[in-house]
Amino acid sequence: MYSSFQLAVKYVQFWLTASNGKGHGVHSPFVFNWIIQVLNDKRSFDCFREIEGMRASVKLNKSEISVPDFGAGSRKNLDNKRKISAIAKSSLKPKKYSQLLFRMVHHYKPVTILELGTSLGITTSYLSCANPDAKIITMEGAPEVAGIAENNFKQLRLANISVEVGNFDDNLSSVIKKLQQVDFAFIDGNHRKEPTINYFHQLLEKSTPSTIFIFDDIHWSEDMEAAWKQIQQHPAVTLTIDLFFIGIVFLRQEQKVKEHFSVRF
Repeated sequence: MYSSFQLAVKYVQFWLTASNGKGHGVHSPFVFNWIIQVLNDKRSFDCFREIEGMRASVKLNKSEISVPDFGAGSRKNLDNKRKISAIAKSSLKPKKYSQLLFRMVHHYKPVTILELGTSLGITTSYLSCANPDAKIITMEGAPEVAGIAENNFKQLRLANISVEVGNFDDNLSSVIKKLQQVDFAFIDGNHRKEPTINYFHQLLEKSTPSTIFIFDDIHWSEDMEAAWKQIQQHPAVTLTIDLFFIGIVFLRQEQKVKEHFSVRF
């Protein structure tokens, strides 16, 4: 994985070359509309306050739990005994990205949503609130972390979430087989190239032309950047949007020319 300094340098380089996030100079009508209607939607929704209250609560929780590491590890702490507050600090997506995922689900109304990497359930809660009629399946490798997330869902009165506990490498294929299709997937788990590509290929089997995939930390390491480039080049992928910390993948068959955009956010 890149050091914090290397990541900062990469972010500056990205910022200097990416589109400005206002839609100026973007010649794709679909991406222009996405920037205006989704990326820059400034509305606040009722559930935002409750979910952010839950985020604040877990950030203050000093209880220790066991966390087996199935992925590429953490910059901060490789020990398998961790404070909940430390997990919240290092693993939760920032509010702006969680709320962007909310806006995407609210806008496109996917019915079946799969999340790889529940953590403490903050992003999951945003996905759930964005479309209460959707079925949310979220996967978490650490049983004690999953238990905290499930308790958070109960406190937030979210009834459309099911949690699958276990290593993605062992469980993902059986979870996907039970689904008729995957409309929206957020992949935030094992930050290595080979597992990420494997997850992508498995998810493709249940995708449709309107399916949206979102990959977390696409510039986290050389490995993840290689995975992101390979995903971009896949024949099924027609459009990608790189926001640096996440990458968004569209499979739009009506788009005849493959396009890739980098956008400031």
